Amino acid sequence: MIFDSHAHYDDRAFDEDRDELLSSLPEKGIAGVVNAGASIRSIWKTLELAEKYPHVYAAVGIHPEHAGELREEDMEWLRGMLAGARVVAVGEIGLDYYWDRPEREIQKKWFAAQLALAREEKLPVVIHSRDAAADTLEMMKSEYGAGNPAYIHCFSYSREMAAEFLKLGYMIGIGGVVTFKNAKKVKEAVEYIPLDRILLETDCPYLSPVPHRGERNSSLNLPHVVQQIAEIKGVEPEAVEEITCRNAMKFFGIDTL
Repeated sequence: MIFDSHAHYDDRAFDEDRDELLSSLPEKGIAGVVNAGASIRSIWKTLELAEKYPHVYAAVGIHPEHAGELREEDMEWLRGMLAGARVVAVGEIGLDYYWDRPEREIQKKWFAAQLALAREEKLPVVIHSRDAAADTLEMMKSEYGAGNPAYIHCFSYSREMAAEFLKLGYMIGIGGVVTFKNAKKVKEAVEYIPLDRILLETDCPYLSPVPHRGERNSSLNLPHVVQQIAEIKGVEPEAVEEITCRNAMKFFGIDTL
């Protein structure tokens, strides 16, 4: 069985067939999904999905893209949302310097605030980091610490950077990008990262793997990611499925599927 550790089924891309698709996942080999909140609006929808579907869990957090919208009182609101029975992580939170807005200091402020909240509530964190490797690593060390549960979502950095996050005890998320022809860095990182430190993810509806690149992504495309990881690691696809599913259950504190 496959576990999708990071999805966005609240996205409008699924408005026409969301129920049909999500309902069909278990019979098609997808044992579980963590839907990640990104904004206040998407958090509400994420919680609704987790309540409706027994195989869907919620991560609750504010993406750096929306950090400029936050106020101090929103942190207490977020704390309340984390109390939900289906909430398994704080996320997705982090830094995004690709668009470079809102300004970096605002992103850092609310990233630190949400890391502190996760520590206080004893929940793992799901980290978004785009073109911000050095600052992400520095803040994870200073604001969160080694040995606390963290998952670097949609890993896109070098093998060397993967080693730094692994030293801190963190998990690494691998999705459709590993199937891209030009994804040399990610393939090298996957070769290096132990299989028991990898989480499978889609980031759907984005980042569809080859041969569906450019199309809407979903958890049903994860076998292509599994196959690519298996080829890189020299193991059977079933081993990738079994180990990464076990990794996800342990990381998110899920006892049974």
